[in-house]
Amino acid sequence: MIPLFKAFAALLTYPSEEMRQALPEISVVIASSPLVGAKEKQKLAELIAELGEGDLLAAEERYVDLFDRGRALSLNLFEHLHGEGRDRGAAMVDLKRLYDNAGFELVTRELPDYLPVVLEYLSQSDVAEARDMLADCAHILTSIARSLIARQSRYAAVLQALIVIAGEEPVDATGIKPVKPPAHELDHDWVEQPAFAGAPEVSTPATRARPS
Repeated sequence: MIPLFKAFAALLTYPSEEMRQALPEISVVIASSPLVGAKEKQKLAELIAELGEGDLLAAEERYVDLFDRGRALSLNLFEHLHGEGRDRGAAMVDLKRLYDNAGFELVTRELPDYLPVVLEYLSQSDVAEARDMLADCAHILTSIARSLIARQSRYAAVLQALIVIAGEEPVDATGIKPVKPPAHELDHDWVEQPAFAGAPEVSTPATRARPS
């Protein structure tokens, strides 16, 4: 098991009071992980501090304006490859089959390619499999990281750490022109649900093997 990926999954999910209460534990997991370098740990600590401060509504609004407003920052990985085309459906079926074959039952309303769901699956894998899977989608992670850096978002720290774990160079922020985020109203109807069946933990959409 790799608790680091569960911690990353929590950081990338919609902010909640439960998630905020779990931030000290998440911080310890990240700080103690040998998979994350000192530079990445510092940036992640800054993200954790931001998530834990101020009004929860403001954190919710930042999240929605980042991740729910367009394809460039979508956390559904196959959307970056296939858009809404037919190939995306086939890729989704293959990913769902991977989860099933590993003994995990997806119960969230999120799609199988949602990055926090992928990370939860990887939290139950070994390091070699995790690195291989992250390497396969490193170009997508890089694209999202670049967009987050352009938005001057501390969420970029999670993507940068994943890129490094995948064996790739992190995105160089030099020369990335900042963009102004659009103004949107907060969507109050988003409700977080567990990703896989049976897991009791509340800090992330949890993953647990299906009983045989």
